[in-house]
Formats: sequence, C-alpha cells, structure tokens
Amino acid sequence: MGYIILLVVLGVLFLLLELVLLPGVSFGAILSLVCYGSAVYMAFANYDTTVGLIVLAVVVLVSILTTILSLRAKTWRRLSLHQEIDSTSMEQPGNELAVGQRGVAVSRLSPTGKVDIGGKTFEARSVDVYIAQREAVEVVGFDNFTVVVRKVE
Repeated sequence: MGYIILLVVLGVLFLLLELVLLPGVSFGAILSLVCYGSAVYMAFANYDTTVGLIVLAVVVLVSILTTILSLRAKTWRRLSLHQEIDSTSMEQPGNELAVGQRGVAVSRLSPTGKVDIGGKTFEARSVDVYIAQREAVEVVGFDNFTVVVRKVE
C-alpha cells in the first residue's frame, strides 16, 4: 500500500509542477498520468475492486483539488512579478513639441523621413504625398514616436 500512496503523491507533485512551472502538455503531465495510472493499476491488481475504486476516487479528487488550488488567483499573485515598467525606449515627441510648431525637413518625406524642429531631429510622417528636403513643415499631430507634419505654404 506504501507504493500506491507514494505514486499518488508523486503524481500530485508532477501535476503541480506542470500547472505552475511547466505550462502546456509536457513531461509533468505525462509523468503525473503514469504515476496515477500505476497507482490505480497496482490497487486493482494487488487488492480487490473496492480498494481499486477508492484509489481511483482519491486520485480524481486530489487532482481536481490540486488543479483548483494551483490555478487560484492568490497562488499566481504570490508567484508573479509585482514590478511595473513605466519607462519607454525613447522620449515621445508629444512631450517636447506642440501642434503648430514649425521646422524644416532634414530629409525628403515621401511620406516618412526626418525633420528638425527647435534644433532637434525627429522621425516624421507627412500628410502630404511628398515634402522635399529643406522645405518648411508644421506639426499637425503625433502618432506614437512619429511627428505628423504638413508642408507650410
């Protein structure tokens, strides 16, 4: 009977590893099923049908409880990272520029390129089809890290 209990405990441990550390159907789930199947087989083979059914019921109940307890939100909160990332890879141009500011096209914009506004160079996209190099541009908006400009007439 000791081997059956050991196999059930190992099955629970492998199931727990699968659910918490090794997501997806992998070695943890397979080893858990092998342990459970071996425990149930040994119970039916070495003892009578009643003991086999009791072991089968225990395996099912313990598996359900292990799954429910490991998938609860509190369990995942304990294991998850609580740090937040609030930085960006670069400063957004909307923090430095305002709509209506004027500058000059450093490269041709057809429709994207670079503009110089206030002494700084920014990635830009034109609302016009084409803006030649060194033409005056005006900021009309922002799209993430891109300045949206139009040609100044």
